[in-house]
Amino acid sequence: MNNFFSYLITDPLYYGSSPIKTKKVLKKAVKRYSPSIVCLRDKKNKFSKSLAKSFLETAKNEKILSFINSDINLAYSLGFDGVHLPTSMIDKIKVAKRKKLYVIVSCHNIDEIKKAQRLGADMVTFSPIFYSPGKGKPKGLNELRKAVFKAKLPLIALGGIVSRYQINRVYLKKAFGFASIRYFVR
Repeated sequence: MNNFFSYLITDPLYYGSSPIKTKKVLKKAVKRYSPSIVCLRDKKNKFSKSLAKSFLETAKNEKILSFINSDINLAYSLGFDGVHLPTSMIDKIKVAKRKKLYVIVSCHNIDEIKKAQRLGADMVTFSPIFYSPGKGKPKGLNELRKAVFKAKLPLIALGGIVSRYQINRVYLKKAFGFASIRYFVR
């Protein structure tokens, strides 16, 4: 599993919303798990510029690709490597690409994956694979396998991945990697 991609996504529940706490928890998670990418995410609040700068500085110091959720302009202005767009922003892929940002899009079915591909996304997440609070019925490993084979770009499994056992199961289905919030804070 040497080339298996790991994608750490933050949540203020675990990382807080202050630059100091977020930096501390992120550094600990990076040291322990060595993720390939880190993404600053808060679905309820707009990011403060100081939090985004602190997050970005930490990622760059650790030599990890840095992403921010949804905010294309902030990602561009601060120098993040990329942006993670929710499905509701799939039509903004070209805007992000014009700003030379790497783009990951959240997808939940094959049609969304195909649209993300067509619009120029670099990667997609496919979710939820396993049970994840508030995320609806899990897709399961068989749906993941089908999506991996239909996708023409790297597909990252997301949703309810909280154990090495689940990571191994996703790996066996040939996903490009896995993404998680809770796995990286346990």
